[in-house]
Amino acid sequence: MFLEVKNIKKAFHKEQVISLLNFTLEAHKTLSILGKSGCGKTTMLKIIAGLESPDSGDILLNSLRINEQAPEKRGIVYLYQEDLLFPHLTVFENIAFGLRIKKVDKNIIAEKVNTMIQRLELEGQADKMPHQLSGGQRQRVSFGRAIITNPSLLLLDEPFGSLDAGTRTRMQLLFKKLAEEFSITSLFVTHDLKEAILMGDEIGYMEKGNLKVYKDRDSFINDPMTGVQNEISFWDSLNTKKENEPMNEEVKIKNETE
Repeated sequence: MFLEVKNIKKAFHKEQVISLLNFTLEAHKTLSILGKSGCGKTTMLKIIAGLESPDSGDILLNSLRINEQAPEKRGIVYLYQEDLLFPHLTVFENIAFGLRIKKVDKNIIAEKVNTMIQRLELEGQADKMPHQLSGGQRQRVSFGRAIITNPSLLLLDEPFGSLDAGTRTRMQLLFKKLAEEFSITSLFVTHDLKEAILMGDEIGYMEKGNLKVYKDRDSFINDPMTGVQNEISFWDSLNTKKENEPMNEEVKIKNETE
């Protein structure tokens, strides 16, 4: 397994936030994790990224224990709901930032960034500043900046939570395309049920600091804990109600007189 999380525990001021975390993830796969606010999702991501230290347990990346590694040495990129672009840099320079830090040749940078801009469907936006972009465009730039450095692992913390429904759908499709094209390995955290099902090669449900990863999508759907069955029942009840509603009186009279 590419990522192995073993027996991780974490408490803050005697409150157990992560109870006992154990899961694995294969390379080039996305594990989507559904959970309500306060269930420990963000703390889990911060521990894996190295931004928080676990009280116990181990994190292995490509068979290497990384508990003591500094965040910048782990090859992990953490994307928040906020795009966190550099406001003083253009779209091109925001995407190029990580490559410049690594002192990549400027010609290679230009080639890679221009290709990424095309992949992100941001043609014509390279010289714009972040404040000139829409929310969806800024999030695309954020993705480009993260992916272009070829991270070992991508951590996504409600990345589309602030977007409107239409933009969110487009971003979901774009991420799926980029994940396949760039062979991304990622954890995708969300509180949106539909998004969890759509985005993951595997799906997990987190509650009170515990994570359950399901063997397949049907197992996730059929577990009452995830709330999928309640969602299905709700929509079924609406359809039933619609079918049983009395015909509009005007239409009914018209039909009877014809």
